[in-house]
Amino acid sequence: MFENNQPSVAVLLPCFNEEVTIGKVVRDFKAALPGATVYVYDNNSTDRTAEIAAAEGAIVRREPRQGKGNVIRAMFEDIDADVYVMADGDDTYPADAAPAMVAKVLDGYDMVIGDRLSSTYFQENKRPFHNFGNRLVRGSINGLFNAHVTDIMTGYRAFSFTFVKTYPVLSRGFEVETEMTIHSLNNNLRLYEMPIQYRDRPEGSVSKLDTVGDGIRVMSTIFRMIREYKPLPFFGGLGLIIGIVGIVLCGTVTFEFAKTGVVTHFPTLIGAVMLVIAGLLLIIAGIILDVMAKNDRKTFVLDTNKIAYNKRH
Repeated sequence: MFENNQPSVAVLLPCFNEEVTIGKVVRDFKAALPGATVYVYDNNSTDRTAEIAAAEGAIVRREPRQGKGNVIRAMFEDIDADVYVMADGDDTYPADAAPAMVAKVLDGYDMVIGDRLSSTYFQENKRPFHNFGNRLVRGSINGLFNAHVTDIMTGYRAFSFTFVKTYPVLSRGFEVETEMTIHSLNNNLRLYEMPIQYRDRPEGSVSKLDTVGDGIRVMSTIFRMIREYKPLPFFGGLGLIIGIVGIVLCGTVTFEFAKTGVVTHFPTLIGAVMLVIAGLLLIIAGIILDVMAKNDRKTFVLDTNKIAYNKRH
């Protein structure tokens, strides 16, 4: 598909009202990656973001569907390149780390993660609930997938062509980064974490994050993806808890019957039996969905192999 010997690199900058910083971000990435094409996707900005980006030499496109996830979906659909570098337009990520990230993708990694948390994030970020949220999300995902990813929610990443064309963007907002990480861990993709020097937004630049609202959406995304990607632990664990409660209640009724020869708590007995049945049904559902999830992973591997083959030929 790409016939030039020199790999093509696309820098992707989703933006919403970033006129204070976007000019510098475009200049920095053009200096760090001279051969790359910089794309700025304007997500209904009401300021001069698009105008400034175009003046600095970026290719500006507009995405009318509000939300970072929607913008990334459009970028991944529209743009073809050997390597993709994604960052924010708020000048919080250093462009000079991009060449090393590109090199890692060319070495064979599917996704390179710009790790903020191992360097300056907790010193630079002045929002304590964001720091708590990062730790909570990291612990939840690493525990579930038996992984050791340090920065789950970073917006600074590099991707291979195969990753971009096989990744289904389902989230609409800022939770998309969490979704990317879970997708990669679930499908056993090749990840590489590279510590970067994070810096907080410069004066005059306003964050679009809603600490509570975005936090709820991130946690709901984790919940949804656990249900979809790990159905046996999810439904099996829930069924086991419900089944144990039912068995305990059955035991109390049985113990009473053994002592008196009479069942006096029929509602308890009926409810207990229903709980045991519900628990068994949840466990069976978990087993069936787990088989389906494994088949989905097999299909994903076959699809990535086809895309990689077509790209080479």
